[in-house]
Amino acid sequence: VGIIVLTSTRGLLLTMSKFFIWISSSKSSNIIVLFFSQIMGMYFMSMVVLMRMNMPAEYREIITEVLGDLQFNFYHRWFDVMFLVSASLTLALLYLAHKREVETADQLS
Repeated sequence: VGIIVLTSTRGLLLTMSKFFIWISSSKSSNIIVLFFSQIMGMYFMSMVVLMRMNMPAEYREIITEVLGDLQFNFYHRWFDVMFLVSASLTLALLYLAHKREVETADQLS
């Protein structure tokens, strides 16, 4: 379970670092780092909550005890909506990054 969470978080970090390099400047880098660290924390917590829903009952109780009195059903219901929104935004950002690369390649040739 831990390997899945770590691998997924690593993939998020790689994608975010590419995006960070694409939009960063010397003046905006601190704000972007803070924003991305917030997103990464939320992503990690959502992975833990979702992994909890798919675990056997004895392990689920351990995570519930560690995280305290969270309304897991609320987060589980809204995950699909948030995933769809974030996937759409990621798709749009990747399209913009690709479009920028094509424009830069056209200017060089």
